[in-house]
Amino acid sequence: MPQLTIPDVRKSVTVAATPEHCFQVFTQQPAAWWPASHVLVRKERAGLAFEEGVDGRYYEWDVEGNEETWGRILEWEPGRRLAMTWRIDANWRPVPDDERASVIEVDFRDAGDGRTLVELAHVQLHRHGDGAERIFKALDGPSPGETLELFAKAVRG
Repeated sequence: MPQLTIPDVRKSVTVAATPEHCFQVFTQQPAAWWPASHVLVRKERAGLAFEEGVDGRYYEWDVEGNEETWGRILEWEPGRRLAMTWRIDANWRPVPDDERASVIEVDFRDAGDGRTLVELAHVQLHRHGDGAERIFKALDGPSPGETLELFAKAVRG
């Protein structure tokens, strides 16, 4: 069976902060920028967290302590790069492992004058299978997109 060809979705934003600070906000304060509509838990979400380092999880939990894992960390380079799997299906529900997960790559590049270019890419979308085109269409759009717009506001404080 031929593999689907689905383009990557790439977005970016430039913020007035160092790459190190941007990485810290992204990984240590996800509740400050994560879109409220991006929820996998069934009850009210109580928190979000990234476990530091390669093979750590990023996940959320609800008010009853039930957890849903959004994915696993593939690359962890503080102040430079973060890559992780994205375990959702075409109906925006969790998948249990990385077999059908795409990848999110986030690069933090020094843009000079105390600014950072933050680039977020959804890659390997074909891994979502039959729903990959729907996911692509939902993600595709102009920069910075909802997530990076909220992230930029969180960095500004």
